[in-house]
Amino acid sequence: MQSSSERHEYPAHWEADVVLRDGGTARIRPITVDDAERLVSFYEQVSDESKYYRFFAPYPRLSAKDVHRFTHHDFVDRVGLAATIGGEFIATVRYDRIGADGLPASAPADEAEVAFLVQDAHQGRGVASALLEHIAAVARERGIRRFAAEVLPANSKMIKVFTDAGYTQKRSFEDGVVRLEFDLEPTDRSLAVQRAREQRAEARSVRRLLAPGSIAVVGTGRAPGGVGRSVLGNIREAGFTGSLYAVNRALPEGIKELDGVPAYRSVRDIDGPVDLAVVAVPAEYVPEVVTECGEHGVQGLVVISAGYAESGPDGRDRQRALVRHARAYGMRIIGPNAFGIINTSPDVRLNASLAPEMPRPGRIGLFAQSGAIGIALLSRLHRRGGGVTGVTGVSTFVSSGNRADVSGNDVLQYWYDDPDTDVVLMYLESIGNPRKFTRLARRTAAAKPLVVVQGARHGGAAPQGHAVRATRLPHATVSELLRQAGVIRVDTITELVDAGLLLARQPLPAGPRVAILGNSESLGLLTYDACLSEGLRPHPPLDLTTGASAEDFQAALSRALADDTCDSVVVTAIPAIGEASVGDAALAEALRSAAAAAPSKPVLVVHVELGGLAEALSAAASTAPQASSSGPSVAAGRGWVARPGADRVPPPEGGPPAPTLPHSRLLPHARLRSRGGTPIALGIPPGPSGTGGGTTARGWAGTGHIPAYPAAERAVRALAEAVKYAQWRRDAAEPGKVPEYEDIDEKGAAELIGGLLARGQGLTLGTEETCELLGKYGISVHRALPAPTRDAAAAAARTLGYPVALKATAPHLRHRADLGGVRLDLADEEQLRRAYTELTELFGTPEGLRPVVQRMAPRGVDTVVRTVIDPAAGAVLSFGLAGAASQLLGDTAHRLIPVTDREATSLIRSIRTAPLLFGWRGSTPVDTPALEELLLRVSRLVDDHPEVVAVTLEPVVVAPHGLSVLGASVRLAPPPARDDLGPRTLPVY
Repeated sequence: MQSSSERHEYPAHWEADVVLRDGGTARIRPITVDDAERLVSFYEQVSDESKYYRFFAPYPRLSAKDVHRFTHHDFVDRVGLAATIGGEFIATVRYDRIGADGLPASAPADEAEVAFLVQDAHQGRGVASALLEHIAAVARERGIRRFAAEVLPANSKMIKVFTDAGYTQKRSFEDGVVRLEFDLEPTDRSLAVQRAREQRAEARSVRRLLAPGSIAVVGTGRAPGGVGRSVLGNIREAGFTGSLYAVNRALPEGIKELDGVPAYRSVRDIDGPVDLAVVAVPAEYVPEVVTECGEHGVQGLVVISAGYAESGPDGRDRQRALVRHARAYGMRIIGPNAFGIINTSPDVRLNASLAPEMPRPGRIGLFAQSGAIGIALLSRLHRRGGGVTGVTGVSTFVSSGNRADVSGNDVLQYWYDDPDTDVVLMYLESIGNPRKFTRLARRTAAAKPLVVVQGARHGGAAPQGHAVRATRLPHATVSELLRQAGVIRVDTITELVDAGLLLARQPLPAGPRVAILGNSESLGLLTYDACLSEGLRPHPPLDLTTGASAEDFQAALSRALADDTCDSVVVTAIPAIGEASVGDAALAEALRSAAAAAPSKPVLVVHVELGGLAEALSAAASTAPQASSSGPSVAAGRGWVARPGADRVPPPEGGPPAPTLPHSRLLPHARLRSRGGTPIALGIPPGPSGTGGGTTARGWAGTGHIPAYPAAERAVRALAEAVKYAQWRRDAAEPGKVPEYEDIDEKGAAELIGGLLARGQGLTLGTEETCELLGKYGISVHRALPAPTRDAAAAAARTLGYPVALKATAPHLRHRADLGGVRLDLADEEQLRRAYTELTELFGTPEGLRPVVQRMAPRGVDTVVRTVIDPAAGAVLSFGLAGAASQLLGDTAHRLIPVTDREATSLIRSIRTAPLLFGWRGSTPVDTPALEELLLRVSRLVDDHPEVVAVTLEPVVVAPHGLSVLGASVRLAPPPARDDLGPRTLPVY
């Protein structure tokens, strides 16, 4: 694209893709001289009323002078942006810098007039709001701090765009015109408005993909088999409620159907609308398909096709071109190289994936970047969510493949307020925008549990096909930051399912106190030990003996649930032998009945080789016929009936009949055997609306199903995660504050930083500069005077006053007291000179040692405070005790900046060696409030000045009264670009 710039080159960084209010996309870019014809065509499609609102008079067409003015910009004082779909304008916005007299001006004038024009067909889609965010960001970049707009009173839509934006504004009425003036500095309200709009738009964009009214599968082979034909069959057999079409460019003339589905040679040939296209053609043919879909008005694509970024650099270029191509038509993409999507809602019944079987309906949202892991998760949920541990299924499933467009962030936006999803399970191999993910995760976790397992965490690089910004933080640090945001972090997909099933079926525990009861003393002790290992507080196990009856279990469970000193109960059960042994169904009913009487406390079962019990725990809540060894085997609740020939899925109430499914289509893991040996297919007890997986007003709490686990360690680990998450929820309900300190000189620090950075792009500050900068935030550093000779050391000691410390500051000895490079409590000059001689004899010349003299600080606990700005995660504050042992064990805690007072308190208590700060083994507790204040001041410094890219305070000696910062270093640099601020944009991976 040519540039018409008179003073600046074409600002390509202003180009952006955005999601509009209805979930569609548009591209925003600067207007140039090449856009004259597009501008004229755009204006011709605007109604006379909209033109009148724009120019305050009838204005049927643009003159040549108008076209020149609106397409020639200097990108400084005159800027125009256009929103485009399919390369054509749908809206424009421009600003012109003005002076105090209202006439055109140049810098330093900091005010501009702004005006919009939106095609009538696209009004109400949030186009003007998105354009306002982008033009405001451009204006701030060019030194403009305030916008003015004149609007006719009847133009209520445009007035609302300005007033709803959240900026600080003034409003006046003169000469029949409403004049609005507003500052462009972002406010808390403007950021809240922007993020709320972002959530609604991105959620709707995903909803359009997961709940389409019509689908075209492009690439359905003429012969059975193949990816496209398989996906077509999966959609059809799932009972999709909308219109379904097959597309095959090589379809012979006269063929109108494939597998009973209307077939066409091109998407263009389909008479009705197509909301979603599933693309399963070779990569070289995908661009043609995208063009056809875009011209037909398709809203979104699921690209199953491979051959993109996972195949190397050429494939990555092909993938980026695919995203640009699709977004140009307003379409979003899942994939490429995707496994597909599933929506079990009875209103949709969509299985546009390679999964041969539709999972049970339920309350779990499932996201997987890997198709293989997606298969494993669906299989495990199918197996354990049915006859094994009670009925729990999937609401929606998304496998994003290469995640070129739609990512886990987008799906989180959808699940946040999705009424059909109560628990979110995510398998991630990379996080494209960690700052945004952390923000969304914190908000989602406050409403519903979010469980995450991260793959490829030790590989040092993202998997092929995932273009992400690299992080320099260790995986343990990333995990801790996710936990800080409320994410339940687990290490395996087994733990992911274990935690998900508990959270989907049981209420959150009120605390860590656990009652244990069962008919095996050994299994009870194993459970007790597992609780202690996970940081829980178990009661001594109650052994009911192997002769316990169902009534004994029910009575014991009822007593435990009624005990105010118990927050949750783990029931352990082993097979009993003999005629008097308790039956599986009777035991399951007894446990369920007792748990139902106290629905506020979670109950878990640890069972050993009790397939019948686990099955009965599911069936106990169902009114469906139970399986028997004679006659057809019926799964608990609504489900498949195992009989010779075929299995038929009963239709939901009021819905069309579902198709007949051959036995071969059942997942292999979906078969159990009854006690009589008859195969049992898994089923679903109906919910309140007949959809299965019933819920309560709280959604995921108290569903009436008791999760069962084959090992005590797995059950207890899932319970421990629920306990920690519940505590996070309670803490999040009362968030802390970032305190203000009157002695902080933010302006003075900014001036100092600006002057220092003028020397170069990045620098580590000297001792005096470090002390000066930290001093502006109330952080005092003990002076350390250089001692290049014995006489210089003696002079420094006289200046500081005895007792003093003599330290070697060479890189290999710095902060390594264990190596002998430090001499403490030197009371006089004689001791100082003797220590100086010892150091030089042990380690070499003073030039290599770099010795310094420092006045002794009050004795206490040596700690370390650090900050770093990671390009992916953002600013991170770290804390730990000083010394090799803490470093070797990795005993360091982390928090995202800015840190609140509550977070500072939890930070110092979250390291394993924290007892040393609080009087361990009779020692004197140290001044932790002073330490918390230091952490908050350092956090404020880095948050106020992102140019401070690294701070290290080591050691910080925390005494019983006060603390001393004995060493400090600060590094300045231009801050890394942040992709979580500024106007809404879609990322480019």
